[in-house]
Amino acid sequence: MRNMGTKTADETGAETGAEATTDEEKVNAGTIGEVTETEAQDAQDAEDTGAEAVEVITKGEEADASGVGQGAGAVVSAALGLVSLTGGWIGTVAAARETLVGQLETSSSANVATQIKEVYGDAWQTTALWSGLFALLALVVGVVVLARPAFGTPGTPQAAWIKSVAWGGVALGVIGLLLAVLKYTDALLGLPSAS
Repeated sequence: MRNMGTKTADETGAETGAEATTDEEKVNAGTIGEVTETEAQDAQDAEDTGAEAVEVITKGEEADASGVGQGAGAVVSAALGLVSLTGGWIGTVAAARETLVGQLETSSSANVATQIKEVYGDAWQTTALWSGLFALLALVVGVVVLARPAFGTPGTPQAAWIKSVAWGGVALGVIGLLLAVLKYTDALLGLPSAS
């Protein structure tokens, strides 16, 4: 009977061990299932976050590209406005060429008024014309930069410095255009009279 008692204890111990193993496997299987579900959810969250990050980066790159173009346009507008006021290399060369043409076409026997007009007057008007073209370009580029947000991505504000520089380019363009018209029509610093 002792053997039976021992057997029973052994069998009971074996059954208890088997049940413990089975319960432990169940706990482990449940934990593995939870871990698998948690890992799957984490992977899905990471994928969603990654997709959102890519979308934000793409939108940011588009906004940056748009901002870079607008900033460059604003700077170009201001530079063209300054060139229209100070005169540029092209205007200087065109005026010098017009002076040379005037000297070649004017005979030495022409009166003083004709010589002044042909040699200096045409060169002065050529300078005014080129200044006016630069001013007009400055004005157009500045207006395009200022109007760009209305036709671009809605809700994307334009940087304050871009607006400021573009407005500066527009103002310089208006002033340069006004001065060019006054110079071309001889209302400002007209040619001296020969009499």
